[in-house]
Amino acid sequence: MAVHSNASIGDCRVLIIEDDYFLGDDLATALRTRGIEVIGPTLTLSDATSGKCDDCDIAILDINLRGSSAYPIADELMRIGKPFVFATGYSAHVIPERFRHIPLWEKPYDAARLAADIAELCALAPCLRNPRPPGAGSERPFLMHLT
Repeated sequence: MAVHSNASIGDCRVLIIEDDYFLGDDLATALRTRGIEVIGPTLTLSDATSGKCDDCDIAILDINLRGSSAYPIADELMRIGKPFVFATGYSAHVIPERFRHIPLWEKPYDAARLAADIAELCALAPCLRNPRPPGAGSERPFLMHLT
């Protein structure tokens, strides 16, 4: 799969939800090198559910965020139709069945290779066919209330 144009990739906003700051920062750097706008890294579940995904087009999720499961975020992303990948220390056999079709990057991963795959997703993301003006949020807010 080839990336279509740098212009469409530059319009892509990727949210990184990763509780290891250094891994998240390395990934953010690799994405920015490809001209992708990065939101985060977001380190905690409460930060990830505070509406930061309203302006993202694609998300990269670590499954375990300081002892909290990111599966509720994944469920919400699937509900609203935003593409995402898992970048986690968990192997495929522990991922719930409902997420088996989601791309999985097991740690330790190569941040540059993951960023290249995200760049391809950016080129294909539906939001890039109908870009929102800068600062415009999604039609359905991502704010979640976890109990």
